[in-house]
Formats: sequence, structure tokens, C-alpha cells
Amino acid sequence: MQGYEVIAYMANIGQEEDFEAARQKALKVGAKKVYIEDLRKEFVESIVFSAVQANALYEGVYYLGTSLARPIIAKTQIEIARREGCDFVSHGCTGKGNDQVRFELGYLALEPSIRVIAPWRIPEFFERFPGRSALLQYAAEKGIPVVQTAAKPWSTDENLYHISYEAGILEDPSVTPPKDMWKLTVDPEDAPNTPERITIHFEAGTPTLVKNDSDGTAVSGGLDLFLYLNQLGRKHGIGRIDIVENRFVGMKSRGCYETPGGTILRAAHVDLEGLTLDREVRRLRDQFSQRLSEILYNGFWYSPEREFIMAAVEQSQTNVTGDVKLKLYKGGVWIEGRTSPLSLYDDKIASMDIAGGFNPSDSEGFIRINAIRLKAYVAQKKLATGAGFI
Repeated sequence: MQGYEVIAYMANIGQEEDFEAARQKALKVGAKKVYIEDLRKEFVESIVFSAVQANALYEGVYYLGTSLARPIIAKTQIEIARREGCDFVSHGCTGKGNDQVRFELGYLALEPSIRVIAPWRIPEFFERFPGRSALLQYAAEKGIPVVQTAAKPWSTDENLYHISYEAGILEDPSVTPPKDMWKLTVDPEDAPNTPERITIHFEAGTPTLVKNDSDGTAVSGGLDLFLYLNQLGRKHGIGRIDIVENRFVGMKSRGCYETPGGTILRAAHVDLEGLTLDREVRRLRDQFSQRLSEILYNGFWYSPEREFIMAAVEQSQTNVTGDVKLKLYKGGVWIEGRTSPLSLYDDKIASMDIAGGFNPSDSEGFIRINAIRLKAYVAQKKLATGAGFI
């Protein structure tokens, strides 16, 4: 950037990257100093596991992998800016996407006086480089190594939770992604023909242990556990989606995503809640989860509404403790059983073979009371239209 002393910063949040090569690249193009910060453990234990507790999915399908990484990247960037006495921070997000909003809301919440340089919103920059193809051409001319090529022009964003693909040929939502685009997972058709069975243990909604029932492997500790689930998910082709989503800035966008470990973990967590979470609490938490997913997607991690909802989510998880057995096979995650010392399930009451303390005759009154409202509505419907439902 012209006229500025540049301190480069790169967050290690689990992307498969040559960090030393990135350091040398930054120094070569003019950075005074380079920070490469390992944020993987904090990312998994403070952010990813919180999203799992909430069963967060944006628009019912997107696991929020990019959105979840932005708060911790922004926080560390501001910490470095304070340490170095910087007046400005910068990012490389486009002027059309969500990430500019996510980063800058984080910056301003954490350091209200900070100023932001966003090159792709500066006319001199975006008029010279209207898109990624122009940047690729510039990089080639200047001998700057980049991952993207003219043959594979899509943009990627990778972290421990996922990888995303967008732009290039993917901007046509009818185009099938090429097989060699997918980086993390094997094609489900090429995944092993033998299923793998695991058990995940949760304490208060947080995973603490993964046991591989097929080979006896046991892994604990937040980061190691999640890395192992990623390894299994990648092997079995789990976690691919191809969607069109609604961006916060107002346009629709096509994105392809791979979330191997996260897909396994969320499936197990949702199932265990069925055994341990009260019905009404679960309904309320599910309502909160939908709103929380929008809050996270839109970049409001450092907001009062996110803190409020997460406090409620965390309270709801008090009794979500137990084991879930899963089968991993050719892109699928199948639940094969669950147990909990805090289970709300009563096999005697649920049984169709014994009364178990439940009086079947009580059901008649329950049905009659619930029918009062329906009878009133049908009477009103007849007055209004001259007929009921038939």
C-alpha cells in the first residue's frame, strides 16, 4: 500500500498452508514485520464448539465455517495493531461480499477508533483490478506466487472447520463443480466400502472424547479431537454441500463447502439432545439457534444479542452429557444409538407393552382439551364461509 509502513498478519486457523513461505512472501513484497499466529485451539474450543452447542446452521444448511473464523482473526489483528501502535488495519475482502462486514464490525467493536483500509472499495484499486482475473494477471506479471490459476479461478477460504469455494465458473449456479475442485474430502463414491464406527462423548454439550470402535483409537482434547473427526470425515467423503445463499449485503451467492468433522459432530450433538434436553427448552433453543445463525453469518459476534443468546444456549446444555454411536459411510453419518446418565427417556413409560405408570385413559381428556380450540375454529369457519373442512 502506497505511503504506509506495513505489518503483515496471518492467522493459522487450520488451513493447509506453508506458513514460512507466506512469511517470506510478505517480506519480499515489502512488509516490515510478519506475525503468524496459531489460533487453532482457541478457534475450536471457544468458537466452533459454541456453534455446535447451538446446532448453528445458516438457512438450514450452511455450517458457517467462514463466518465463525472472522471474529478470532479480527480480535488477534486488533491485538497486534495495539501492540505495534497502528492507526490502521486492512483486509483484502471484496466490496460485494460478507467478509468486509464481518471483519470491520469486529474491528470497530474491539477498537472503536481504528481506521480501516479496504483496497477493493478504493476506486483507484477496483478500477485497475475489477476482479480476480485481473489480480491473477498482475501476480503472474510480477512473479507473485498464488494458489489460484486461470484454470481454477474460484476463490477458497479454508480453516479447521471447513473450506469454501466461490466465484469463477461457480458463479453459474447450474454448473456442476469439477471433481478436482473438492480439496478436503474424497468423492463419496470413492470412499471406503467398509463403514467406520465411532462413539463421541459429550459433557454439558461439549465433545470431550472420540473412540473409534473399529480400531480402538481414542482421542481427547478439543483440538486433537476435532482434527481426528476431520480426518475421519475426509476419509469417508462427509460434509460436502453446494448451495445458493442470501448474503447480508443483499445479493444471492452460490457457494460450495466441505465441513467434514463439523458435520459428524453436529449430527451427534443433535441426537444426544433428543435424549437429554427438555422439549420446551429445546424448542426455545432451536428458535434462538436460527436467529444466532443469522447473527453469526452477518458478522455480529461482538454484539449484545450474540452474548444474550449464547448465555441461554450454554444454560440449555447443562445436562447434554452422554455418548452417541455413529456409522460413517460414503458421505453419510448414521446414528446407531445413544446413552446418557442424565437421560429424560423412560423406557417404561415409552413402552407399548407395559403401562409403566402411565394411565392410557388419561389420554382421552388430553385429546378432548386439545380439540376445544379446533372445534371453535371450525364453527367460526362455517359462519364465515358456510362450510368447514369438508
